[in-house]
Amino acid sequence: MEARLCIDGCGYVEDVNHLFLSCLYFGALWPLVRAWIGVVGVESQVISYHFLQFINYACGLKSQRSFFHLIWHLCVWVLWNERNDRVFRNKQSSLPHMLDKVKSYSLWWLKASSVVFSFGTHSWWSNQLLCLGIDRLFCNSD
Repeated sequence: MEARLCIDGCGYVEDVNHLFLSCLYFGALWPLVRAWIGVVGVESQVISYHFLQFINYACGLKSQRSFFHLIWHLCVWVLWNERNDRVFRNKQSSLPHMLDKVKSYSLWWLKASSVVFSFGTHSWWSNQLLCLGIDRLFCNSD
C-alpha cells in the first residue's frame, strides 16, 4: 500500500497522528476548541495519549468527562469529514467553520439525548459549561 501525503499539501505522510493532531491545518482545530471550552494545555501528538489528556481536563468528574468525550469525538468526526470533503468533493471549510460544526453538533447531540436540555445556540456557544451546570473545570491541587 502506498503512503498518502496529507491532503493539506504540507508534504507529510497522512497518518492518524499527523492528520488529527500535528498537521498545521487540521491540528489547528484543537487550540480553537480548547479556547472555546476554556482550558489550557499542551497536548500529546499521539492520538491515544491526546484522547486521555483531553478527557482528563474533566478532573475525573463523570458529567465533565462525558462532555470532554463528546467534544473530542466530535472534533475527530469534523476533521475526518473535512478531510474526506477535500479528497472526494474538492470542497474546503475554514477553521472557524469547523469549530462552528463542533459547537453545533455538540448542542444537537445534547438536545437529542436529553429532553430537559433547553439551552439555545447563543447560550451554548458562549458558555457551554454553565449550560451543563459545571461551575469549575480545573482540579484543585490542595
